Amino acid sequence: MNQLELLKKMTVVVADTGDFKQLQQFSPTDSTTNPSLIYAASQQPHYQHLLDDAVRFGKSHGKTLPQQLSSALDKVFVNFGIEILKIVPGRVSTEVDARLSFDVQGSIEKGRHLISLYESAGFDRKRILIKLATTWEGIMAAEKLEKEGIHCNMTLLFSLPQAIACAEAKATLISPFVGRILDWFKKSENVSSYAPTDDPGVKSVSRIFNYYKKFGYSTQIMGASFRNKDEITELAGCDLLTISPNLLEELKNSTAPLPRKLDPAAAKKSPIEKIHLDEKTFRFLLNEDAMATEKLAEGIRNFVKDIVKLESLLKTRF
Repeated sequence: MNQLELLKKMTVVVADTGDFKQLQQFSPTDSTTNPSLIYAASQQPHYQHLLDDAVRFGKSHGKTLPQQLSSALDKVFVNFGIEILKIVPGRVSTEVDARLSFDVQGSIEKGRHLISLYESAGFDRKRILIKLATTWEGIMAAEKLEKEGIHCNMTLLFSLPQAIACAEAKATLISPFVGRILDWFKKSENVSSYAPTDDPGVKSVSRIFNYYKKFGYSTQIMGASFRNKDEITELAGCDLLTISPNLLEELKNSTAPLPRKLDPAAAKKSPIEKIHLDEKTFRFLLNEDAMATEKLAEGIRNFVKDIVKLESLLKTRF
């Protein structure tokens, strides 16, 4: 068997793409999207009909141009999600507007609205994960949405305190960003690479995995944002891994052995102490982690940039 087939025996493989035409060759269980992926996909000629449909929807669901644009933007994300759901057997993740990252009520309302769009198209909310930035406000929004049966995927996650707060809020899933952690440490420590076992992103996700399994949290861990195949193979056994098409291809083309690296039974025996979090402790611990603080802020800014670019693209069609 190739490494992709071996990985699927111990980890749920998720495709990280907005280009659903690439999905079928890898047969992932789920798929994730974000504003950057959707913006990139929206440039391709064969997806223009999804944008046209969103503009028609926007024109009929708003009196002013800003209202119409907002409706069209939501519909673009859902249109791509619907096409993905026609291909994958599991779930799709759809992101809440990153400009709401510090707005609890706004995030809740947007999450509800995105779910309503999926449900009106005939899709069960169980197949949708609403993606929220892992700010304190995003976590509070997720806690409320989860109580309403709206499942959440916490993104832009770079630290154990963020992961613990998500688990305490009973978020369905977290997406720790392996590659972006690596990027920060390479720049900070002025090194070109790390051995796979020393990769800071791999070590961060392994720590979160062991903490969750030690204390029996139900929140699932989905490693994300990979820079190379070694990061993926070092996390074999993680609940889920969301992988870009080029790295899925590398796994598919490799027949090297793939041993399990993350094991719930071993995590249960690890000598980890429980950390108790409230808002002030969360904010302090996050602030103490320069990497997590910087990458969270940068991630929000970059997602906002791509949302604005996507809005500008839609605006030309009104």
